[in-house]
Amino acid sequence: MARWDAELRSAIAGRRLLQCTYDTRSRIAEPHAYGLLHGVAKLLVFQIRGGRSPVPGWRLLEVSKIEELVVLEQTFRGSRGEAHQHHYEWDTLFARVE
Repeated sequence: MARWDAELRSAIAGRRLLQCTYDTRSRIAEPHAYGLLHGVAKLLVFQIRGGRSPVPGWRLLEVSKIEELVVLEQTFRGSRGEAHQHHYEWDTLFARVE
């Protein structure tokens, strides 16, 4: 299992924001889906702050590249709806916000 497995599952189940360091940049994001995609553990997030890309926006993170991770107390509403989500054909889906 991935290094951050328990934290990611808990954050998704509780709809809690994550603060993580990825590509040496701090990010705040809503975790929406976590699973294996082409054999690699991935996390689909809606990033709301940080990083270097325009925010807000969808990001697909490789879990093994997450350097630090904190599950925050702040929650988010849940799914952003069909029109705004990227749909992937996951090999195995561990957790998803409904």
